Amino acid sequence: MAGDFPKAGQVFGYHYLWKWQAARGETEGRKKRPVCVAIVIVNNEGKHILFIAPITSKAPGHDRKAIEIPETEARRAKLDSAMRLWVIVDELNTDVLELSYTLEDRTPQGAFSPAFTDAIVRGVHAVRRSSSLRLTKRD
Repeated sequence: MAGDFPKAGQVFGYHYLWKWQAARGETEGRKKRPVCVAIVIVNNEGKHILFIAPITSKAPGHDRKAIEIPETEARRAKLDSAMRLWVIVDELNTDVLELSYTLEDRTPQGAFSPAFTDAIVRGVHAVRRSSSLRLTKRD
């Protein structure tokens, strides 16, 4: 599966840097957490820009945009299907695959179905259209 990385919907471990942490001057995520590739674009230099969404077990506040992960999808992604999990879609890290020091293990642990991945992408696009998408660059 590593040869097929990165693709939208793939889940892997990553030291995600929350926007509030970056605003405090932090440059490293405090802990490795499951995340999913939400969107991949290739820039003019041929480098892969990954838009990475965090996965959390903490119920998001009413001011956040998130999609709850169904049990079936959690199993597909090799996440703990016994607990409630959400993909946060209003805040993403961006990372350049070819230059990343943060992407240590590039082997996905699992992946969401195409239908659930589409729901995540639609969620991100809806937030972007409302001009409330928060991005933290990791490159």
